[in-house]
Formats: sequence, C-alpha cells, structure tokens
Amino acid sequence: DFPRSRKSQSDSPPSSPSPTAKTFKHERLPRLDSGNANPTMGESFNDGASSRTSAYTRRENRLASLSSRTDDGDKDYKKLYENAVAENEKLKAKLREAKMELADIKSKLEKAAQKQDKTSDRSTVLETEKREKRALERKLSEMEEELKILTDLKSDNQRLKDENGALIRVISKLSK
Repeated sequence: DFPRSRKSQSDSPPSSPSPTAKTFKHERLPRLDSGNANPTMGESFNDGASSRTSAYTRRENRLASLSSRTDDGDKDYKKLYENAVAENEKLKAKLREAKMELADIKSKLEKAAQKQDKTSDRSTVLETEKREKRALERKLSEMEEELKILTDLKSDNQRLKDENGALIRVISKLSK
C-alpha cells in the first residue's frame, strides 16, 4: 500500500549492517511505535490512516535523504534539528487549528442546545397560554349567559314595576 524505498541486499554487506543502517533502524523504531497511536481530538479513523500515509511518506523521504549522504559519518545535525523544529511547528499549527475548530463546534452545539431549550420552553408556554385561553373563553360564555339572565330579570323587574304602578292606580281610583 505504501511506497517504500529499500536498500537492495547488494548495497549492504550480508554479514553485518553498516553504521548508517543501524542508525536508520534506530530512528525508525521510535517513530513507528509512537506513530498515530493517539490520534488528535478531531481525527477520525480515516484521518488517522491518511496522516499515517503522509507520516510514512515523510519518514521515507527523510530516510532517502539520509541514505544519499556520504557514509563517512558527517551528518548535518543542525539541519536535522531545523527540520524537526519546522515539523513540530507545523504540527503545533495543526493542533491549534483543530482546537479552534473544536471550540467552534462546541459553541455551535451549545447554541443548538439553547435553541432546543427555547423551543421546548416556547411550546410549554404555548400550552399554558392555550389552557388559559380556554378557561377565559369558558368564563366569558358563563358571563354572557349570566348577562342574558340579568337582562331577562331586569325586564321582568320593569314589567312588575309597571304592573305594580297600574295596580296602585286602580286601587287609588277604587278607594275614591
């Protein structure tokens, strides 16, 4: 799956590995062990596979550049250090971006949860308002009925007053 450049057996003696090969093996082991065993927060399984691929590619490029050097042990440690620092800075930048993205997603999630709370609160408020409206409508219809009864009673009362006045007149005419 991964493109790898290997030394052919004819490049190194079969009896003992060269000091350069020992160094490569030594450099390769910690990187393979630490690999992507602990993916970053926002990294999914597929992202881990792609980052492993790029890590393998970078590792192979480093190994190829080291093998192209002379075997007299003259290594440019300053350049290696600078490369490591540059790679660390890139990784730190990626980590900062991932943290910012995580914070953004958390805030969006919080806002969505608040919206959900507001909608559930609104629905609760609407239900109570509907109940109150029904209760008020019932009271209104009861009051309308009482008003009808009251007008009927007023008209009966006026009729009785009129009859009473007529009876009083009749009695007063009879008593004269």
